[in-house]
Amino acid sequence: MRLRQIEVFHAVYTTGSISAAARKLHVTQPAVSKVLHHTQAQLGLTLFELVRGRLVATEQAHALYREVGEIHERLAALDKAVGNLRQLAGGLLRVGCVPSLGQHVIPAAVTALRQRHPRLSVELQTVHHDEVLRRLLERDCELVLVYAPATQPRVRIQVLEQAQLMVLARQEDFPGRPHLALADLQGRPMVGLASSGPLGELFDAAIEREGIALDTAVTSQTYAIGAALTAHGAGPCVVDEFTARGHASAQLKAYPLQPPLHFPVCCVHLEDRPLSAAAQRFLACFSQALRHLRQASGPGPAA
Repeated sequence: MRLRQIEVFHAVYTTGSISAAARKLHVTQPAVSKVLHHTQAQLGLTLFELVRGRLVATEQAHALYREVGEIHERLAALDKAVGNLRQLAGGLLRVGCVPSLGQHVIPAAVTALRQRHPRLSVELQTVHHDEVLRRLLERDCELVLVYAPATQPRVRIQVLEQAQLMVLARQEDFPGRPHLALADLQGRPMVGLASSGPLGELFDAAIEREGIALDTAVTSQTYAIGAALTAHGAGPCVVDEFTARGHASAQLKAYPLQPPLHFPVCCVHLEDRPLSAAAQRFLACFSQALRHLRQASGPGPAA
């Protein structure tokens, strides 16, 4: 099958009619019918039957659809990548990031970048750890900022900073304490984090190593919701330092852990696609914004 035949078959199968497929493909109905008839003759298959005036897919069509579905998805991804490449040429920087960086560090970095380069457009996207490679390959993002990414083929990982986990808690829970140990959390109702990726694995390994049993009273999918629950008295929450610092207030304090649990903040990009000048300038602004957040809320992680 040629790519055009796959495209036409997929359109007819998913829309259920020749006319709808023609509208989807922006071609005439006779053009769709001609390609479809040629495909059936070439393959020696009956893909659709006319039942009471409606086009109905046969079992052979269902089987073929399962085979060509992945190819069609790849073609759609290719079209998307080409469109993204066109926009990149027009002065658009696409940045992916984990939500906590997007909420507490990147806004200041983007503002600083735009002040220096007002003609540059920036598009921010939330990216989870298991999506990094796909987003880069599809050109959704030129670079992605994540925590402790796994090594993958075709990508380059650049460590930008070392960060740490912190305990976000109400001031009255640990009065006068400059920092906390994991043992201080034992026996207290905690806000836990589900599906928290590399940082969750780092924390889980630490409490298992020290033999600490935590009382997880409430579980959240995100650090931001976990911090909000802590603010409302649901219990302390262990989060990345940027979430902790960003939510620190007269009522909430960000406590460093002793000994500290460090993790790298990394920039990930395609190995065969060096970072553009705009991306490099953005990273400089990002590091500056990160340092400013630390200076405004307390010292950074110990070396």
